[in-house]
Amino acid sequence: MPLSEHEQRLLDQLEQQLHAEDPKFAQALSSEAKHSISMRNVVIGVLIVIVGLVGVLGAVALKIFLLGVFGFLVMGGGVYLALAKSKSAPGSQQSTRAGGNGGAKQKGGFMNGLEEKWEERRRQQ
Repeated sequence: MPLSEHEQRLLDQLEQQLHAEDPKFAQALSSEAKHSISMRNVVIGVLIVIVGLVGVLGAVALKIFLLGVFGFLVMGGGVYLALAKSKSAPGSQQSTRAGGNGGAKQKGGFMNGLEEKWEERRRQQ
């Protein structure tokens, strides 16, 4: 359920107050939301895990202990890469942080416009 216009304004005011009172805490909260699991990392990680699994299976078939250990380490690295959170470039974080409030207001305005159009269509039917 979307926020009403009044609730959106209150949320924006609370966010501005948080940035004014405790900028470090606000930055920590906003930076955590920006770091997410990258689909690219997941795909590459899964491919690396498959290569490591082939290495382990090959080691079992050929009875080569060191190849099995190496394959297992490769698999672990693939899992780590797949689950690692992506990091944005420092410059892009600054530009996103500076324009964050304006972008949220525009998105809210866009969504409100869509909701108004939807309600108008429902009333006409």
